[in-house]
Amino acid sequence: MDIISNLQAIEGQIAEEIQSISSLDDVQAIRVKYLGKKGPITEALRHMKDIDPSERPKVGAYANELKNKVAKELDQKQAVLEEEALNQKLMAETIDVTLPGKQQKLGSQHVISQVMEEIEDLFLDLGYIIVEGPEIESDYYNFKRMNLPEDHPARDMQDTFYIEENKVLLRTHTSPVQAHAMDQHDFSKGPLQMISPGKVYRRDSDDATHSHQFHQIEGLVVDKNIGLSDLKGTLELFARHLFGGDRQVRLRPSYFPFTEPSVEIDISCFKCGGQGCNICKKTGWIEILGGGMVHPNVLEMSGIDSEEYSGFAFGLGPDRVAMLKYGIEDIRHFYQNDLRFIHQFQERG
Repeated sequence: MDIISNLQAIEGQIAEEIQSISSLDDVQAIRVKYLGKKGPITEALRHMKDIDPSERPKVGAYANELKNKVAKELDQKQAVLEEEALNQKLMAETIDVTLPGKQQKLGSQHVISQVMEEIEDLFLDLGYIIVEGPEIESDYYNFKRMNLPEDHPARDMQDTFYIEENKVLLRTHTSPVQAHAMDQHDFSKGPLQMISPGKVYRRDSDDATHSHQFHQIEGLVVDKNIGLSDLKGTLELFARHLFGGDRQVRLRPSYFPFTEPSVEIDISCFKCGGQGCNICKKTGWIEILGGGMVHPNVLEMSGIDSEEYSGFAFGLGPDRVAMLKYGIEDIRHFYQNDLRFIHQFQERG
């Protein structure tokens, strides 16, 4: 499938429909039709797994440019139509008593959505695919396929929302999406490079740094001759993209059931440059995410020969990234719908 040709055809269709716009309803209809999650641009990107890995960065970049171009043209068209509508109304009324006495505040994209899209766009440009999965998951995929034995603490009822005991639950991470993807991927067509963003749920107290629901983006690369250096290089690129070009990355030994070896990944503090401050707790480093080399058991459970293939995986919390990047001290601000908080990020979208 030639996704570039498909996207070019879609671009031509959009241009024709924008030219024929005559009302604000038309603007909204086209926006939903082409930029929505079920639109043809998103649908075309779902087929990236079927193309040559070397072509994926070009396809991802083209799709992002197309989305931004269409959004800008629709915004311009909407502004023109709104101005025309207002002028017509003013001309029809000698005194317009319905005009507001003060300027109305505009809505904006939530800061969590902004951060998630920024991360997604980065990995699309690197040739990754975005894979989504169900929030209601089986115990088999959520735990067993991630190499978590039955007596692991993460299975405890205090951590997990079970719908049907020991069988069905609200997923505690987006890792099950990776297991589904490994089951379905045809490695004869190239490596698996994916991220899986979405909501996850855990039985936890709501306080300044914890919530019973939050977001995760997990990444996975499986191919021949993948090493820990590939993980470090990828995360250095990620850290510098989000937090500045002079960020350094440090790997510390850790433990996760689904990776071996496992590491915690720190970045040099973006506020003090490593000198020590309140953000980095005087250490010069900030813990940002966890990862490691995919455990051979996880590969083998997907029918992948761990002697021939290897991979790396990582997981990060967009909520935590947003808190660090924008100096937000309380995670509860994200979910309280306080307009004073939300409007601070209106210009960041």
